[in-house]
Amino acid sequence: MKYVGQADYSHSTAPRIGVLLTNLGTPEAPTARALKPYLKQFLWDPRVVEVPRPIWWLILNGIILNTRPKRSAEAYRAVWNERGSPLLAHLEDQVLGVSERLLARHGDRFIVRGAMRYGSPAIADVLTEMFDAGVQKLVVLPLYPQYGGPTTGSTFDEVSQDLTRRRWLPALRFVSAYHDHPRYIAAVADSIRAHWATHGRAQKLILSYHGMPKRYLMEGDPYHCQCHKTSRLIGEALELSDSEMMTTFQSRFGREEWLQPYTDETLEALPGQGVTAVQVVCPGFSADCLETIEEIGMENRDTFLEAGGTRYEYIPCLNAETGHLDTLTELVTEELQGWLGPIHDAATTEQLARRLGAEN
Repeated sequence: MKYVGQADYSHSTAPRIGVLLTNLGTPEAPTARALKPYLKQFLWDPRVVEVPRPIWWLILNGIILNTRPKRSAEAYRAVWNERGSPLLAHLEDQVLGVSERLLARHGDRFIVRGAMRYGSPAIADVLTEMFDAGVQKLVVLPLYPQYGGPTTGSTFDEVSQDLTRRRWLPALRFVSAYHDHPRYIAAVADSIRAHWATHGRAQKLILSYHGMPKRYLMEGDPYHCQCHKTSRLIGEALELSDSEMMTTFQSRFGREEWLQPYTDETLEALPGQGVTAVQVVCPGFSADCLETIEEIGMENRDTFLEAGGTRYEYIPCLNAETGHLDTLTELVTEELQGWLGPIHDAATTEQLARRLGAEN
C-alpha cells in the first residue's frame, strides 16, 4: 500500500486546527440519474443496512436501485430551492457561522470545513484539502445530536478509513453525541418558545426523531435512549407534562420492526383521540432536509389533516440560527483543551529546519 503524504511540505507552514462538520448527504440534483449513485453509496453502507452482503446486493441492485431513485427524485424536487439542496445550504451556513466565531475567539488558526458522509463534498476530499492547508489537529463534529451507528458510527468509519491511507496522522478528537448538552437543549427549547410566541401553543407537541430498526437497539445502540433523554430535557425546559408531549420515530424503511411509536401512524390516530391541534419538532436533525421539509412538513401534515386534524404546524430545525451556531462552537471549543498553545513562529521554525538540511 502506498501512503499519501506531502512531498512539498514547507516548514514555514503554520500548524492549523481543523474543524470538520459533517452531515448525512445529498444527491447532486433532484433527478433519478443523480439519486441512483447517491442511494447506492448510502444503502450499501453496512452500518445503514445490516443484511448479509450477497443477499443485500441482489435486493439493492436488482430491485431498489431500479425503482426508488425515481420516487425519491420527486420528493427531492419538492424541497430543492434556489441554493439547491437545503441540507447542503444549511451545512455551508453552519460552517461559516462556526468559522466566524472561532476566528473572533482564537484568531486565524482554524480551518473549518463541511462534508457529507454520502455524496459531495466527500469526507476524503475535504480532509485532503484540510491536511494540505496545514491541519495537524482535527476535531470532527458529526451533526447528529444523538449517537447512532448508521449515522455517527458510519461517519467515524469513513474518517478512520481515510486516515488509514495517510502517512502523517493528525491528533484527532471526535464528538460522538451531544443529545443532553445544556446549550443544545436550550437552543431547541428557545426555538419552540419563539414559535409559541408567534403562533401560540397546540394541544400536543410531537418530538419526531429519525427511525432505526428495533434490532439495533436490542443489540446495544444507544440512539433510542438518547432520543428519549433529549425529549425529557426539552420537556423539562419548557415545563411540559407528559400528556402535553410525545416522542415518535419517522422515516422507516423495509419490512422489519423499527423503533416505535411511528410518527405517521401516531398523527393518523391522534384526531380520533380528540387531539386535533399539534406542533411537530425534530430534535434529532441539526438542519432541515428531505425528512423534515417533505416528510414532516408536507406528507405527515396531509396524513394528520385527512384523519380529522384541524391545526398542524412544523417547527423548523435549528439550522444556522444564532443559538445553534453558538452551541456548535461551544461543542468544538470543549474539545480544544490543551490544543491552544503559543502562536506558531514560522520564521524560526523554517530557520531551524534549514540548519538540519531541509530545502523548504
